[in-house]
Amino acid sequence: MAIKAEYIWIDGTKPTAKLRSKTRVLKSADNVPTWGFDGSSTNQAEGHASDRVLQPVKVYPDPIRGGEHILVLCEVMEIDGTPHPSNNRALLRPIAEQFAAQESIFGIEQEYTFFKGSRPLGFPEGGFPAPQGGYYCGVGAEEVFGREIVELHLDRCLAAGLAICGINAEVMPGQWEFQIGPVGPLEVSDDLWVARYLLYRTAEEFGIDATLDAKPARGDWNGAGAHTNFSTKAMREGYDAIITACESLGESQEKVMEHVNQYGDDIQSRLTGKHETAPWNVYSYGVSDRGASVRIPWQVEVEKKGYIEDRRPNANIDPYVVTRLLVNTCCTALEKAGQV
Repeated sequence: MAIKAEYIWIDGTKPTAKLRSKTRVLKSADNVPTWGFDGSSTNQAEGHASDRVLQPVKVYPDPIRGGEHILVLCEVMEIDGTPHPSNNRALLRPIAEQFAAQESIFGIEQEYTFFKGSRPLGFPEGGFPAPQGGYYCGVGAEEVFGREIVELHLDRCLAAGLAICGINAEVMPGQWEFQIGPVGPLEVSDDLWVARYLLYRTAEEFGIDATLDAKPARGDWNGAGAHTNFSTKAMREGYDAIITACESLGESQEKVMEHVNQYGDDIQSRLTGKHETAPWNVYSYGVSDRGASVRIPWQVEVEKKGYIEDRRPNANIDPYVVTRLLVNTCCTALEKAGQV
């Protein structure tokens, strides 16, 4: 019996890449082949030489079509077999391998916002809802909007075998979050992209748009982030390594900007120093401080081991970029300090 394979890839759109997908009918899920596409239509090639290659890297059960059908996550390659410049997964791979012995683990909190037409879901036409406050982890029709989409998305992520570990309503109406992890840098990034794909496809069935815009509603409303929780083996065993990791991320203004400039488009509109953020160009860390760039959870200080939360990444990050930066910066510093 033939199966449907949905090939999924990340395009070259800037400043924020988009997901693309197309379907191929295969005889079975064994030995999923490479495929091609028109890169001139995805900002990944010029029209005079537009062939690009889809290299399968991970296969998941397709929870939308069901049965034996599959989702095929791909890297984009040039026709000579080298990674395309938009292929950030290929840049993460060698860094993940270089520091594999430190056993980096990530948990990413993906916030997103539902839109119906031009307004966030739950925003009345021609006006605004009650101020934020009651919507966070809210219950009831006046507090929560889009739950049926969120529950179906969670079911599909679980059926696909993703490392999803939770969901909750967020601070603004129509704003939600799901969490992927705790797993390694490649797995958390792969699963986050596939979870995004399932989110868009699920919302599509309801006539709703899901956006990762960093500041979907201007004014006194929270932005949307992708808070990134990170630890290494040494951090999970001792507090000194926690401090070393925090200090490394603010080692210099150059280091601060290296991260912030790659933490998602329109970051300055979200990291204002208000709405549970630190200013975009000022680095800080602190215990239980959601106004800091990096938060050390209170239980980590109590237990003297655990993880840190980088609160700066936007909802619209490329997780391959953020995990690469964190592994490279923190693991380099920990190696230098002998804390491995």
